[in-house]
Amino acid sequence: MSLIKWSPGFDPFSEMEEIMSSFPRVPALQSVHSAFAPAVDVYEEKNNIIVKADLAGLDPKDVEVTVEKNVVTLRGETKTEHEIEEKNYYRKEIRSGSFFRKVPLPGSVKEEKINAEFCDGVLKITCPKASPAQTKKVDIKVVKNNTKKK
Repeated sequence: MSLIKWSPGFDPFSEMEEIMSSFPRVPALQSVHSAFAPAVDVYEEKNNIIVKADLAGLDPKDVEVTVEKNVVTLRGETKTEHEIEEKNYYRKEIRSGSFFRKVPLPGSVKEEKINAEFCDGVLKITCPKASPAQTKKVDIKVVKNNTKKK
């Protein structure tokens, strides 16, 4: 399994966001403009695969976690108490709005036994590993076929 390092200094979409922010805001596009994907860590502990997501400032009731075919999906929305007009900002890096992230798991898990807990702004999803499919050796007797093909 390879480790993919997340670099908070590099954001391939920052230039696109700057371009998009220069356009007038359209209410129908508001949710698309403010969407983001939270950073995650995925690692293994004894019998579990752990997914941690940094969701500081969120209420756990605003977070939805689902799993299907060994892919964990996180979605939700951050809400701001009050919005200061953008012209008053010197810097605006704290994101708000909807978020969505699909995280493929590195192995099979027991989907019905997955649990999630939220503590100090970190969502920890514990996915018990499924036992690998049992294979057994079967001896096959090879017989000679005496009929000739024409």
